[in-house]
Amino acid sequence: MQDLSKIEETITESSAWEATKDFLSQHIDFGQDISISFFDIIIVITAIFITTIILRVMLKVITRNLPEEDKGKFNVVYGYFRWLVYLIIFLITLHSVGVNVTAVFAASAALLIGIGLALQTLFQDIISGVFILVDQTVHVGDIIEIDNKIGRVEEIKLRTTRAVTIDNKVLIIPNHLYLTNTLYNWTQNGTLTRESVEVGVSYGSDVQLVKKLLLQAASTHEDVISEPEPIVLFTNFGDSSLDFKIVFTLADSFKAQFPKSDIRFEIDRLFRENNVAIPFPQRDIHIIEKK
Repeated sequence: MQDLSKIEETITESSAWEATKDFLSQHIDFGQDISISFFDIIIVITAIFITTIILRVMLKVITRNLPEEDKGKFNVVYGYFRWLVYLIIFLITLHSVGVNVTAVFAASAALLIGIGLALQTLFQDIISGVFILVDQTVHVGDIIEIDNKIGRVEEIKLRTTRAVTIDNKVLIIPNHLYLTNTLYNWTQNGTLTRESVEVGVSYGSDVQLVKKLLLQAASTHEDVISEPEPIVLFTNFGDSSLDFKIVFTLADSFKAQFPKSDIRFEIDRLFRENNVAIPFPQRDIHIIEKK
């Protein structure tokens, strides 16, 4: 009797398994070209579940060193990127289980191309914004120069960077310009920057006196940092003058034009007091008379 019971249980389990296989093998037809079984649906769901886990791990790894304010911006991009990955994994999984997805690609190709062309610049800006957030190329407060425009960064968004120029005008920079143009970050290595003012004096001037006056003009300005000390460079024997450059350090390079202007005023005053002449451009003209 026990053997008979075991046989009946085995037959029952086999029948249940067969019924399950038959159920999972049933196909659902979507038109003439697309057909999918319940088993294929389970595979697709499993693939999406595994993809979700991988994406979450990647998100934690990428954002672990980002500031909290940037994590929120990155999560917005991650949301769009996640659905794009889901779509790709979904189509690849359907193709791998034998579902004909050629019709799906053919039907959506023209639409996707049109959307891609229309949103090309937008995607470039967003991708560039992601790069800025991840590699920390630019921070709020940095002074940047791009496409001959200079400004202090006030806000970094996914599509644009907002900066303020020296004359208090708002500069909106599309983020894709970071990929296509050379970016100069004046303050990435710190807020101190080396600036300079150039001047020429007449031939025959006392160059040691010129050096002393230039150092005095720079070192006495309140915005010039004492360390490192200002230095004077004798740069060239020019066509009309002896050319000098006074190099000094400022704590706020964004407003460098103001202390540089003050130093020029001071140089002019000191030169006048000490009879050091700043020459006009001069040319010697030789007239040859033909006999």
